Amino acid sequence: MQEVVCIRVLRSGEQPSKRTSSYTPADRSVIATLAILFVVSLSTHSAVAQGSSRTALKQAQVTRPLSPEIMAMHALAKRPTATAPTGADLAVAAATATTTTSTTFNSDQGPGPGPVGPGPGCNLFPAPPSVGATVPLSYFGPPPSDVNQSFVGPVQLLRSGTVDAAHGTITLPLYQGKLAGSNKNVWYILTDVSDSNVAAALGLNFSTKLQFSSLAARTGNLDARGNIVFNAGTVNFAPDRKIIPGPPGAEFPPKFAQPGSVGDSHYGPLVRIVNAGNVIYNAPMVAFGVDASQINFPNGNVDYSKVHDQVVAIDPTNMTVTINLINGFSFGRPVWYLSMDTSIPLGAAIEHNTFAPLMQNLLLGHDDSFASPVERIFIGTNGPESGACNNPLRQGLSADLADGFRPNNVLGGIPTIALDYSPNWDAQLFEWTQSAIDQGFRGQLREEFQILNFVQDGLLTGPGGAAFGSSGFSINCPIAQRLD
Repeated sequence: MQEVVCIRVLRSGEQPSKRTSSYTPADRSVIATLAILFVVSLSTHSAVAQGSSRTALKQAQVTRPLSPEIMAMHALAKRPTATAPTGADLAVAAATATTTTSTTFNSDQGPGPGPVGPGPGCNLFPAPPSVGATVPLSYFGPPPSDVNQSFVGPVQLLRSGTVDAAHGTITLPLYQGKLAGSNKNVWYILTDVSDSNVAAALGLNFSTKLQFSSLAARTGNLDARGNIVFNAGTVNFAPDRKIIPGPPGAEFPPKFAQPGSVGDSHYGPLVRIVNAGNVIYNAPMVAFGVDASQINFPNGNVDYSKVHDQVVAIDPTNMTVTINLINGFSFGRPVWYLSMDTSIPLGAAIEHNTFAPLMQNLLLGHDDSFASPVERIFIGTNGPESGACNNPLRQGLSADLADGFRPNNVLGGIPTIALDYSPNWDAQLFEWTQSAIDQGFRGQLREEFQILNFVQDGLLTGPGGAAFGSSGFSINCPIAQRLD
């Protein structure tokens, strides 16, 4: 999962407004009264997303092997592996972003600091094995992951692009699709897909759970060049992202939060390809309704009134886009992932990504049960923040809002570690109890079952002491790289 948050708490049975795009000071009383957000009507989500057995059967049909003719259509979407830009301006900007942060980071536009931060609390990149040894690094052989990807060592999971380990970015192919009817440009990326053969052909992440995401997917068709003509869904990238955090030590929940990009009621990153086997892609939008000349920023200095906040550079001439990566953990291993969309405005503001209302149709709370479209992401609210990036135990949303770096979230299963990966991350916020804090137990958590054990032991709860579980929103966070 990726970073996130809560929005206002809705009483059971209420629907979140798809038009809501900010989090106002008046919501503070609601949060206090209801012990901070949550429960966005999971019962309603369940009824909508489960639908009928006929709907589930229809979704499951995409698991049938695709015909050679259909595979050939998807092969048209294959692009050369995108290479990282080499512009001097971009290198300087990326290096600065990874090591520093401004004093106005909660209202700055763009991705914020990268994953290669200035201290152990903001940099999860593993040390070389030569540390503590009496021989240099050249004496060590290749990592075991070169032999078996499930073994220890680095593994690039999203293989359609190039990871820049020095700056914590990934450069991916940029696609130019169209919106049916208006013929407006839709600039997007591809990260995940519901068919394993298509994933292998295009270098994307395979997620079998995407086949159960139809109710949160737009529809579209592949054209003769392998670009998608979308039937619906627009994004306004013009708003200014702004967050006003809570008081020191309790920065989360914020007093106010507004995302920097807002989708209409039909927008979500998923798209079901009607004319090519109903395969479902994760195709987050990075710009909309603009010509190439308006988003030509190959060396950085991006205009974020036209482009997604996570974009570091975009080159519509060479058709590449460079995107910021984010630190996290999966079963104890450090990982880098993208953060592209969130189903609620507050989460989108904290995540520097797009508010995507159609994601609210995802069935949450069922984790790995049959027909579940999600995997879980665990997000601390009040983890250690003293010392900022110098604190190796740093974690949580309050830390994020206090220093501008990401909260070191804990993801569930990813490829090479588990079979249940989904880019649709069901956010489960957790809070350390005052008793655990008083006894000095609070620290950095890195593994799903460690968190579940601590919940069971009474050290963690949901926000404000509420029951631990799904927080009622999801984040679109495609996995990019396992660091070891």
